[in-house]
Amino acid sequence: MNKGKIFKLAKGFRGRAKNCIRIARERVEKALQYSYRDRRNKKRDMRSLWIERINAGTRLHGVNYGNFMHGLMKENIQLNRKVLSELSMHEPYSFKALVDVSRTAFPGNRPAKEGLASIL
Repeated sequence: MNKGKIFKLAKGFRGRAKNCIRIARERVEKALQYSYRDRRNKKRDMRSLWIERINAGTRLHGVNYGNFMHGLMKENIQLNRKVLSELSMHEPYSFKALVDVSRTAFPGNRPAKEGLASIL
């Protein structure tokens, strides 16, 4: 990369990292490495957030995440985790219908016990 391109990428950096070519080049290279790494980490983080939201929604109906997803897979319902998390947050009745479908497909999805029976 030429000097102009490096200084353009180093704009906003602190200290000599914005106006000293040698330091700017090192910082820009490191910044590009971080951005490459974090574009992948962002996908990982979003997937784990979706899974947490789905799990929270399914536990309200007495089913855990793994059994819920297994039931959907057996029923051949091909909704991705992003859509399922949006449904669990914004469309609770539609999500409950999916939980019920999953519960019938997979016998491990029994409804939660109420009151004192849940402790025993």
